Amino acid sequence: MTGQAGLLELSAGSALLLGGREWAVSSVEAQYGRVLLRSGGEEQRRSIRWLAHHPDCRPVPGDDAAVPARPGGQPPVLEDLTGYQREAVRLRVAHLLEAETGFRSGDPLHPEPGEPRPAYDPRTTMLGQRRRAKAAELNALGGGEAALLGLGSVSERTLRRMADAWKARGPAGCIDGRWLRPRAGHPSITEEVREAIFAVRKETRDRSRTSVKDKHVLVAQYVAEKFGADVPVPGYWTLRKVWREWSGPGGTRPRYDRAADGIEAAKVHVTVSRPGQVVALDTTPLPVKVRDGVFGDPVTAFLTLALDMFTHSAVAFRLTLVSDTAVDIAMLLRDIMMPLPMRDGWGPEMEWPYPGVPAGLVADFAGHRVAGLPFFAPETVTTDHGGPYKSHTAVAAQQALGCNVLPARVLRPQDKAACERAFGSLRSLLFEHLPGYTGIDVADRGADPGAAAVLTLTQMEHLVAEWLISVWQKRGRGEHAPGWGPGGQPQRSPGRLRSAVWMIRSISCGSGSPVAAHMSGNADAEVMPGIVLISLTMIAPAGV
Repeated sequence: MTGQAGLLELSAGSALLLGGREWAVSSVEAQYGRVLLRSGGEEQRRSIRWLAHHPDCRPVPGDDAAVPARPGGQPPVLEDLTGYQREAVRLRVAHLLEAETGFRSGDPLHPEPGEPRPAYDPRTTMLGQRRRAKAAELNALGGGEAALLGLGSVSERTLRRMADAWKARGPAGCIDGRWLRPRAGHPSITEEVREAIFAVRKETRDRSRTSVKDKHVLVAQYVAEKFGADVPVPGYWTLRKVWREWSGPGGTRPRYDRAADGIEAAKVHVTVSRPGQVVALDTTPLPVKVRDGVFGDPVTAFLTLALDMFTHSAVAFRLTLVSDTAVDIAMLLRDIMMPLPMRDGWGPEMEWPYPGVPAGLVADFAGHRVAGLPFFAPETVTTDHGGPYKSHTAVAAQQALGCNVLPARVLRPQDKAACERAFGSLRSLLFEHLPGYTGIDVADRGADPGAAAVLTLTQMEHLVAEWLISVWQKRGRGEHAPGWGPGGQPQRSPGRLRSAVWMIRSISCGSGSPVAAHMSGNADAEVMPGIVLISLTMIAPAGV
């Protein structure tokens, strides 16, 4: 965070001025990108991005701790380099290891042909002699060849420093610091230009969409009118880059951008720490045409999915011919708590796989063989603001089940990002390979996807259930898997993560436990009257 006052310290205990009022940084939540500010008895959580773009945020005058020396920042890693630079690092490491050990691989048990060379033989030379020999060898290569490796002028001291860095950070310690110089910012963005950018941003927020060229003219006009014509204004390309950094790319329609700006940031951050703590519900049109019966017409169905936010397990789903209703949502909540029965044609690999509760015991409670989808009583249900999710029937069903209702924020799809990603995986891994696929939108749609539809709604429901159990529950989550999960990329699948939790936690299956109650044969009789609203309607000769 730069300005006329220099760098601003955001460590715990430092102080800053916001609008002329002094605030103290109580704590820094770096994992969420925000800080907790305290002034008197008032507390506020603000994001670091918000502070960086605040027009009147500056350090407290006379506070030496508020203007520290520039920190070194995060050390570079191999992923920050290009392919050519990584190859150069590999050669730098080979030269260093030959000087340290006498072998370019660093392993005397696997020498390369001709190793060790006489000048680097560890049996006849000392470490200092090998370093001096390597420095002389690199300096003899010539400026061009050595410069490609960043070893244009190497001394014994340079090799000693590289060896210490290699011992501390591995191959990343041999990265040439000149390859990844920190950005110097935008010196042409003075305090006057900064004020003008924020003023133009505030003025154009309620206008129709304008180009950055027009904003550049408005910024120059603001600076000339308020500070004089002699104050320099950066060019268009510099302003365009700064505008994108501070305000985003600007691809959002102004109508939605204004609505999003009017929403305050969430004051409470929910950290999911166990399965069943938060279950996200969402609905999307099924991108495959299905038939309403074997001889029916092709129609569009709707897929409603329930996803456990901790393990990303698909715990329940429903397919409906029309858009989901409040009763469908209530039935989906009931499906989350009830085990999925095994179906005809499913082998033993589809059966209940979780340790802690044997499959035979679960089958005895449920009255049937149980498929490999987890089931539990959700603690919190996150939905969007669609009509069925906000209806009295759905809310009453959630209250009857003892769930907390946590609606997602308006215009914030990030609150249910896992559901959106699951829909994308279903599309790319399953639906795209089925006849009757309609594409992402009408522009990608085939000539007549309805004519190619062959699956009925019942067959599609059976196929989706089989795919969720056999593919989704066993598919690794990649870099999104938690760090505590079992080792190995394929093992960090939703099913294995759920199994790991069952192994860690002791599961009580007594007669009075929630597991036993939800798996008993009387579960339907106990739960269903509370989650489904029953009403009587008279059918007259003129209709309902």
